[in-house]
Amino acid sequence: MDLDLALTWFAVAVLAWVLFFVLEGFDFGVGYLGPLLGRTDAERSAAVRTVGPVWDGNEVWLVAAIGVTFAAFPDWYAALLSGTYLPMVAVLLLLAVRGVAIEFRGKHDDRGWRARCDAFLAASSLLLAALWGAVVGALVTGLAMDAGGEVRAVGLLGGLGRSVEPLLSPGAGVGAVASVLLATLQGATFLSLRTTGALRVRARRVAVPAAAAAAFAALLTVVLAPSTPAAVAGALLTAAAVAAAARREALAFTASSLAVVAAVVGALTAHFPVLLPTTLAGGADVTLRGAAASDGALELISVVGVVVLPGVVAYQLWSYWVFRRRVGGERETPRPAGAQPSPGVRLGR
Repeated sequence: MDLDLALTWFAVAVLAWVLFFVLEGFDFGVGYLGPLLGRTDAERSAAVRTVGPVWDGNEVWLVAAIGVTFAAFPDWYAALLSGTYLPMVAVLLLLAVRGVAIEFRGKHDDRGWRARCDAFLAASSLLLAALWGAVVGALVTGLAMDAGGEVRAVGLLGGLGRSVEPLLSPGAGVGAVASVLLATLQGATFLSLRTTGALRVRARRVAVPAAAAAAFAALLTVVLAPSTPAAVAGALLTAAAVAAAARREALAFTASSLAVVAAVVGALTAHFPVLLPTTLAGGADVTLRGAAASDGALELISVVGVVVLPGVVAYQLWSYWVFRRRVGGERETPRPAGAQPSPGVRLGR
């Protein structure tokens, strides 16, 4: 096995997962903070419009992360999916609900309709943030894999419940809380960066305590289980709290995003070169060398990756540049009778 090529593709996989969690972090945060912070229908619409043009592009990185993991490390992919099958099904369903809520919000010119869409958007976004955090926390703790690499049920839930048992671990609970705190911070700093008026002020007020709580949790992790990524995340979250208090919105969002980077990298490399540890005595860990695809497969996906991945990055950078203006949360001027309803995710000027 070409170890250098395997290491390169492991780095690409980590990068794809990092981009997904950073970009979807503020997506999820905006999803449940918008309906809470928006006092009027116009303000709630403004919150949705901040992510309307980019949310589906952000989810491309989930496809990329899963695709790279499957192609470059099939044994890692198999253990991940078999060990968290039911939670991942729930993730896909919640992503579908969230997408429908965003896209259909402006299809019917009725406040009750938009309120129901906002409720589905908030619930699905909050559950997704917690569920993803629980999954990552469970994977850091490890799965009950036997010597053959098969995930076993060790509790009272039986075979069907083997993919639920990891979410009942302390690591999963810590991951869920940490993920919600980070998503709240990401969402609040993004809203304060991308909106105007009272909505911006409220978002900024939420960012300060969210950053402080996340920083405290990270520093507590350093005390209980010292690690460099946790210390880096704690320092960045402290900086985000200070920046948010000083109304330095861009700096606060940047620091919070880098904290997510440190947390995700720390989680994925916590046991390196073990990619996924086993919790069973006599079981087999999933290692980098053992999980990597053949040299021929890695070379083939390298050719494809050189063509595809830069294009995805370039398109996403372009889309963020185009939709960089702030979105106003002021009440909209009533439309003349017979005019078509405006899209729920149009860009404010």
